[in-house]
Amino acid sequence: MPPVGYHDAVNDALERLADLGYERGVGMDLANHGPMGAEALAVLGHADEVARWVRRYRKAMEHHEPPAPRFALDPADESSWRPALGAFDRAGDWELLFTRELAGAPWREVLARWWPRLLPGLFAGLTHGLIRTAHAVRGLGATDRPSPAQLTELARGLAYWAARHTVLPGEPRLRGSYDVAGAVAALPRPADDGSPGPVRARRRLDGLTGLPGYRESLDGLAPRQPERLLGDMTTQFADVYLGHPEVYPVPLLHGITAPAAARLVLPHLPEELHPPTVARLWQVQTAFLLTMTTDRRDEGTTAWRSELAEAPAPEELAGRAVEHGDEHVIKVTEACLREYALRPDPRLLAAAQAALRRITPLDAGGGVGGLRPVTP
Repeated sequence: MPPVGYHDAVNDALERLADLGYERGVGMDLANHGPMGAEALAVLGHADEVARWVRRYRKAMEHHEPPAPRFALDPADESSWRPALGAFDRAGDWELLFTRELAGAPWREVLARWWPRLLPGLFAGLTHGLIRTAHAVRGLGATDRPSPAQLTELARGLAYWAARHTVLPGEPRLRGSYDVAGAVAALPRPADDGSPGPVRARRRLDGLTGLPGYRESLDGLAPRQPERLLGDMTTQFADVYLGHPEVYPVPLLHGITAPAAARLVLPHLPEELHPPTVARLWQVQTAFLLTMTTDRRDEGTTAWRSELAEAPAPEELAGRAVEHGDEHVIKVTEACLREYALRPDPRLLAAAQAALRRITPLDAGGGVGGLRPVTP
């Protein structure tokens, strides 16, 4: 049961954000977080704050124009749509394709048809294709009468995923012997080469197959129940986030929010799609670890308890995230509180508290908080 005011707040936000493109920032390609942040805010029980937050969000950074369709994609012809995967200049064509698909079939049917086609490119937009789709799915799953705005938002989530489709090398499978914690601990980390973080990450991402441990990691996870593996991933990457205050404070958060987003979608998908989804998520998390960290630092230690000492009770964390205002903080707080309700691991609360402290608040000046890390 969604919180009071959820449906009205979400639909109002989607209408207020409808004129924004998929990405934002002058000379940058940062994902549009407006629909995701607004929906998470409503889930946190602050539906009355959503409209005000949307106004704050729109002022923080200029967004790109919405893409216009250019050449029609035929969903029935693989030779038509497959070459357009990963082509961001076809984003408008993808949106039109999914809009037509959703007009002609139930949304769960469209989701199940396209999920295995998009899944190999899960890294799209730093997993924002998946995450935006998942927020849209949660809204649709909470009503028997989806609004046009909600269906459009699902079309845009899927379109962003398709247009930024990014396939990592190799085929991950759940056929190893490690649990998630063991797989993270076993993964060797490339040493720091002294280059700036974004440059180093890009170079490593381009050369993943040559990094020690990458190929082996793809078959490392044991074939456990998918829902359990998702919980293991969120808690373990809360630990990873807490253990690396030296890393830019936003990207590693997606190791938490991506599996938490997948949890929202799996109930609406055929069960045979669950294991490959979890396997692809582990591949993405492996890429995060290899591209963004240079050692294990404080992973697997009790250093995180310093954050927990400052963390408020779970019911207060949501209010602090709303006051903070940054969309990454709102999203990770909602994800951590939701996962904590399923498995009360204190690292989830500590990670939300760490994000509150490390990321600049929305109204602090200088644009979006995730672009200006606070010194740990």
